[in-house]
Amino acid sequence: MNWTAKDVEVFLKEREYIDTAIIPLVPISFTESMRRVVEQGEFIDLLSLHLERQFKGRMLVIPPFTYMGEPDLKKVELQQWAQQAITSGFSHVFFLTSDKKWKQHEEELTGKVIYVPSIPIKDMDEHYKHSMMDKQLNNIMDDIIEGWQLSE
Repeated sequence: MNWTAKDVEVFLKEREYIDTAIIPLVPISFTESMRRVVEQGEFIDLLSLHLERQFKGRMLVIPPFTYMGEPDLKKVELQQWAQQAITSGFSHVFFLTSDKKWKQHEEELTGKVIYVPSIPIKDMDEHYKHSMMDKQLNNIMDDIIEGWQLSE
């Protein structure tokens, strides 16, 4: 389920079956790395859509946690998001990111960091873009299923 009025309405009715929160992590930069950072964000947004479609009815994709600067300066705030999700009834929290720096903070977070290197998708044909996302999704499905099994 996505963070839309329509999906949240269903979420509220079916809450007992939706045990997983996905929090996309999207960096923001206005420096010379801006293009790369924007590409990472586009990639994670599209991957989140494909992930939600694959696991519809089991997870809620929360709006992206956007941040400027280094992840170590934002980990406390992200931990608050994760803790709020757990307090609200989610059993599992996954952070989806193309910023590998988040992996080094995984032990400090309530949830699993899934790092997926971004692929520039801006010039790709739509069909090929979605095909590529499906391949990436296959790579991270094991991480999600493993995360579910570890906490059962």
